[in-house]
Amino acid sequence: MALKHAVLAALLNGEYSGYQLTKIFDVGVADFWYAAPQQLYAELTKLEAEGLVTGREVVQRGRPNKRVFKVTDDGLDELTAFAAAPAKPLLLRDELTVKVHAVDLLDPAPVIEQLHERAREAAAKLELFEQMLVRLRGDQDEETFLRQSPHVGPYLSCLAGCRLERGMRDWCLHTARTLTERSANPRRAGRKTT
Repeated sequence: MALKHAVLAALLNGEYSGYQLTKIFDVGVADFWYAAPQQLYAELTKLEAEGLVTGREVVQRGRPNKRVFKVTDDGLDELTAFAAAPAKPLLLRDELTVKVHAVDLLDPAPVIEQLHERAREAAAKLELFEQMLVRLRGDQDEETFLRQSPHVGPYLSCLAGCRLERGMRDWCLHTARTLTERSANPRRAGRKTT
């Protein structure tokens, strides 16, 4: 998947400036795609040159003018083709998981500390996603919203983010607890005692 598909998907709900798009990526798209602000601005320029988005200048009083972007028909065609193509499996590249994999021969203390930090980060992201779910569905319960709302894509992708972050938080806490217990008993952990 190219960054362009994530940008096009984020722009489906309206017209957004580059700044607004970075905020959307920070919260709404971060569960499945990370991009730095400079990457997003460069991608918007490229997408506009390709005719996949169109931009217009908005004059503001007391602030600099801004450009807002929306998806064109060609952009919708690109997303349609992307949606029809087979999805590639999830690729995980995570330094912390590599550290856990190698922990049997390492001092577990720094890894345990990093696991606790990651669990805190996951819990904070989970809270943001849960708040977003409430905002998206308004006063409807989830089942009614999913049955009746004309726009469920962002909600469903946010649900995926919730599940990933909940799973990451739980795995980190369980792994940290396991490593802590094992380091308290070096024989059980397979380490030599002196």
